[in-house]
Amino acid sequence: MKPQDFKIILWDFDGVIINSNSVREAGFRDVLSEYPKEQVEKLIDYHNINGGLSRYVKFRYFFEEIRKESITDDIVLALAQKFSVIMKDLLVNPNLLIGPVVEFIKEQYNKGKKMHIVSGSDGNELRELCKSLKLDRFFISINGSPTPKTKLVSNIIENGYVVPSEYCLIGDAINDYDASVDNSIKFFCYDNQKLKNLDSYFEI
Repeated sequence: MKPQDFKIILWDFDGVIINSNSVREAGFRDVLSEYPKEQVEKLIDYHNINGGLSRYVKFRYFFEEIRKESITDDIVLALAQKFSVIMKDLLVNPNLLIGPVVEFIKEQYNKGKKMHIVSGSDGNELRELCKSLKLDRFFISINGSPTPKTKLVSNIIENGYVVPSEYCLIGDAINDYDASVDNSIKFFCYDNQKLKNLDSYFEI
């Protein structure tokens, strides 16, 4: 089966609809510029492996697991807000959109396909970005962190009108796969050869 064979398609955002990974790496380096470079690079590695996790989780991981120190929710929030300002400046760029994927989304929308975004990016920031890039009209809902992706998916299924077998999720990270498994829906991997053997591969 292909994604278009399912009644509802759930989309990851970063690395699937938009080429934002290098931009987000730069954002983490900027926000954490006062800390040792080797520690920041460990976070970048963690970020790349866990693309579907929110920035809130990643900043907490940086302090608690890499630096071995406690961090308050207020500090995590402040870092996330600083990161958000940088992202809003850099990501509102149509040239970063992945053309073939956006065309596929438009085609499915024009055929009446119901679609949602479930992302590790900050939800409010993501909705603003999609509106600026004129993507918002293609999706019933645009969902992001701090709610974990697994919960975002389960919320959509609980509020939907079809059984889980009628949903699929297209993503590029292990967290996307995990969210699919947790909710018993089909996973399609996009542009990540390391995940190709986990389930079906989405190619355009």
